[in-house]
Amino acid sequence: MGLTLYRLEGCPHCEYVVDRLDELDLDFESIWVEGLHSKRDEVKRVSGQRDVPVLIDDERGITMSESERIVEHLDRSYVPA
Repeated sequence: MGLTLYRLEGCPHCEYVVDRLDELDLDFESIWVEGLHSKRDEVKRVSGQRDVPVLIDDERGITMSESERIVEHLDRSYVPA
């Protein structure tokens, strides 16, 4: 599948990750989640928690949350040397 980003509309942390994905010209699938934490069952199923953003990087076998960590991962893994 590649990269999948679980995100919430209007979430500044999610947009920070999206901006970096766009800057790196990376294709990704967005999965929009519910505003209420208690309704984010799919996020909990894939990541063990209900916060967003959550990135799934199938190519590297990584699932991670927290926007700063996600951007660091993208920079480490996808910025050309």
